[in-house]
Amino acid sequence: MRIGLVTGEYPPMQGGVGAYTAILARELTQIGHEIALFSTRTARSDMIPLTQPFDGWGIRSLPAVKQWASDYHLDLINLQFQTAAFAMSPWIHVLPDYMRGVPVATTFHDLRFPYLFPKAGPLREAIVMHLARASSGLIVTNHEDEMRIRHLPYHRLIPIGSNILETLPDDFDPTPWRSQAGANEGDFLLAYFGLINRSKGIETLLESMAALRTEKISVRLLLIGGVAGTSDPTNVAYAAEIDQRIDSLELRPFVHQTGYLADEREVGSYLRASDAIVLPFQDGASFRRGSLMAAIHYACAIVTTLPRVHVPEFVHTDNMLLVAPDDPDVLQHSLRLLHQSTVLRDQLRRGASQLAARFDWKQIAQDYVDFFEQIVEGRA
Repeated sequence: MRIGLVTGEYPPMQGGVGAYTAILARELTQIGHEIALFSTRTARSDMIPLTQPFDGWGIRSLPAVKQWASDYHLDLINLQFQTAAFAMSPWIHVLPDYMRGVPVATTFHDLRFPYLFPKAGPLREAIVMHLARASSGLIVTNHEDEMRIRHLPYHRLIPIGSNILETLPDDFDPTPWRSQAGANEGDFLLAYFGLINRSKGIETLLESMAALRTEKISVRLLLIGGVAGTSDPTNVAYAAEIDQRIDSLELRPFVHQTGYLADEREVGSYLRASDAIVLPFQDGASFRRGSLMAAIHYACAIVTTLPRVHVPEFVHTDNMLLVAPDDPDVLQHSLRLLHQSTVLRDQLRRGASQLAARFDWKQIAQDYVDFFEQIVEGRA
């Protein structure tokens, strides 16, 4: 098939959607499909044809996409959609209407609503759901979004995989990585991975960590990754609040921040070297969280929050510890258990290793192709 990927993010831009699209493009190419990319001027691609249109996603981007689809004789367009990745532009929501001759399958990385104008109210939800209804097929990455669009025909749940894939050696030595994080022998090293924003529960983690230190537990925290992605620079202001909270809790000597890491091996090494990965999302654990997928991929002992909807793959005490969101006391209790029990940590690592097969990229790519073929055949 000749498949076109339209994305608002793509490397070297920082963000989960861009990294996801790059890996998907590579996997689809490896199984024999012709892939073309349509993104912004800041995107770069060495192996796959890339069309770089205007600087933004205004109304002029629609005819540009249509001309690109004609130039490459595309069988299908896959829109990798996340509102923030398209700078909150409303125009991308009518792309399927504009294309007409070429089916558009939309991958919803989330169903957040765009900014239109003050007090837009219900119109914001309506425009996102218009995109869902106008698309020839829908792919959602998580159970929450699947529940919202399950009444629509031609939809499929295909989870995301880890954006961090570097293989670590069998004889991996965590010692130098723990040392770089400031951890001494006997320290309990926690790690948080991902961009910093209000939905991630970082303040809850900091409060739990401070409480553990009052119990004389030698706990340290490693913050892995950059502060703000390319599509959501407002995270910078929140990161400043987190810095202030670290200082107010007198945790500064016990927190190490890596900053953005371009080297996947570094990210994977820090994840593997930590005693536990703590991801206390305010909206619950979900397939949509790339940081959680990375922790699963590297078979980490994971502590995260209860999903808002039933996720059968996530099993408490088997492949992760699930706690209530926004509750420092409950999180503190779970972290204390992990500190006390290496047996529990090892069990969670084994469970995560088994769970990782559910998010294999080769299977994800094949699921995409199977769905695309259904759409094209159905249209014919």
